[in-house]
Amino acid sequence: MPELPSPPNPQVFYSKVWEIVRQIPRGRVASYGQIAKMLPPPDGVNDETYLEFGALWVSGAVAASPNDVPWQRVVNSKGEISERDGAAARRQRLLLQEESVPFNPRGRIDLKKYGWNGIPK
Repeated sequence: MPELPSPPNPQVFYSKVWEIVRQIPRGRVASYGQIAKMLPPPDGVNDETYLEFGALWVSGAVAASPNDVPWQRVVNSKGEISERDGAAARRQRLLLQEESVPFNPRGRIDLKKYGWNGIPK
């Protein structure tokens, strides 16, 4: 399958991502890859391609979040705020700190303590 810079139907995929992100509790975070694993590959995308691009697509969905999506609760797999313009990164850190999510001296969140493991069953 050729490289896909975005999912085949971005709005459908983004809506599914936003549904999950809305469920991340205050004071918790999830990674882009975790969220990608909670979703099946979009129609027409094989598992291998989705494994390669899923987290990137989730990142795109989070970046395009509507106002009611707590986008600040999504971080990278190291527990760090992903690179973006400085103002957005500072805002994300501030919003998480307001939710009592601490950062260690290296700028990381303890995912074992503050990570969200998914939608309750």
